[in-house]
Amino acid sequence: MSTSVVPQASRHRGGPGHQAGDPTTISGIPIKRVYGPEDIAGLDFDRQIGQPGHFPFTRGMHPDMYRRRIWTMRQFAGFGTARQTNQRFKYLLEKGQTGLSTAFDLPTLMGRDSDDPLALGEVGKCGVAIASLEDMKVLFDGINLGEVSTSMTINAPAAILLAFYICVAKEQGVPLDKLRGTLQNDILKEFHAQNEFVFPPGPSVKLVIDTIEYCTQHMPQWNTVSISGYHIREAGATVPQELAFTIADGMCYVEESIKRGLDVDAFAPRLSFFWDIHNEFFEEIAKLRAARRMWARIMRDRFGAKKERSWWLRCHCQTAGVSLTEQQPMVNIIRVAYQALAAVLGGTQSLHTNSMDETLALPTENAVKIALRTQQVLADETGVTRTVDPLGGSYFVESLTNEVERQAQQIIDHIYNDLGGVLPATERGYFRRAIADSSHRFGAEFDRGERIMIGVNKYIEHDFERIPILKIDESVEREQVARLREFRARRDPQRHAAALRKLREVAAEGGNVMPALIEAAEAHATLGEMMHTLETVYGRYDGGPEL
Repeated sequence: MSTSVVPQASRHRGGPGHQAGDPTTISGIPIKRVYGPEDIAGLDFDRQIGQPGHFPFTRGMHPDMYRRRIWTMRQFAGFGTARQTNQRFKYLLEKGQTGLSTAFDLPTLMGRDSDDPLALGEVGKCGVAIASLEDMKVLFDGINLGEVSTSMTINAPAAILLAFYICVAKEQGVPLDKLRGTLQNDILKEFHAQNEFVFPPGPSVKLVIDTIEYCTQHMPQWNTVSISGYHIREAGATVPQELAFTIADGMCYVEESIKRGLDVDAFAPRLSFFWDIHNEFFEEIAKLRAARRMWARIMRDRFGAKKERSWWLRCHCQTAGVSLTEQQPMVNIIRVAYQALAAVLGGTQSLHTNSMDETLALPTENAVKIALRTQQVLADETGVTRTVDPLGGSYFVESLTNEVERQAQQIIDHIYNDLGGVLPATERGYFRRAIADSSHRFGAEFDRGERIMIGVNKYIEHDFERIPILKIDESVEREQVARLREFRARRDPQRHAAALRKLREVAAEGGNVMPALIEAAEAHATLGEMMHTLETVYGRYDGGPEL
């Protein structure tokens, strides 16, 4: 099977007026010297563009967009113990952040307890350590879950972290239908790009559908999946690949939810998307515009959704971590500002701006504040919120939007028509090979000096200023492990064992495991214990075909 995503001629295809030797976007799309009416000749305004707030939502989902309400400013936060991250959450809320976004450490991401032998040296290092319901209670101590929107970047153990969150809300007296937030919960992109999976693809997707079903019935304001192109792009995918793979993953979740018996209009409005915003300014804007158009048509025409909200592609964007450099780290502030501007001009609903030091370590408080102030300057000083889709109608932007969509649709057609759908393509390693091909191409262009990174292969300074970074003391791990072991010693062993037995029985019978996970959390089962119980039913995945 060919590893190319699209034929090479199409990957670099240009319309009328493109000439050999034209510069290209970072994704390889040729760019003409100048664009004019001929580049959008035949474009049907009502069908392809339309007005803001109207199908196909190319220009945005809301008629007034940021004139009515600016995007949610949601800075990623999480390090060390739950207590330390709780303090950072409160700091960010005090500085004007409007939503919480939780980063978990590697053991938590992989579903392992903090005292697991494989967790040694990683506890609290790349995010907060959460191994139990008690950790989750401390994480949100003094924060009313009925008043704040919380995003959790978690995938393989997502259902368990959601169960912990639900238990905390119950203890606070917050009704489940009042909870607002987002569970990333996109396990497919882990198989494509990030590799933080535990169970095989089939059972992994089944767990995602369990959360969709549970939240549809009990948590109507909760975004059940954040279908993520971010990690796909960070791994080396092009813009058309990021768009196509992410949309295809979303289609897979919709298909599996419908198979479960769910009404598409009952769950689709709570699906959301997560995009990477890279350095290629106009290409990123075109991507967001094309994404809304594609999703609206797919949901209405392919899946028969009747509600307008089911057609909406609501999205969170994050500036490109892979674009940040250790060299001349202050320059990262500039990169992030332009990337954030692209996200806003593209019509995002939520935005995270990376801190200048994130390529070195978890961000310091000062770096986080600068990243947040970047968004606030954009919202309050630049005037970009005063009109909707200000680049709409640009010959270049509309032409580029059409080309990004064309290439993405060609990839989706290949996945469904030639490979049998997302799950078969995943099991055959198609996505991983395609991303590796694109990453290799970009690396070769960078090595030849055709792609520039300031401070790395141009305007190099060998004596650039080093900035202070956040260091996680080794005492964090000792404290977390001690707390976890003391937590286990306090629990009722009979209730704990019975809850895990019930969890295993429900999983073996193919039932929805969410109620059993909540019961196990309340019985003080740990994250690792619940994951191990599920593993006895689902098995562990070794990664599939080699590249």
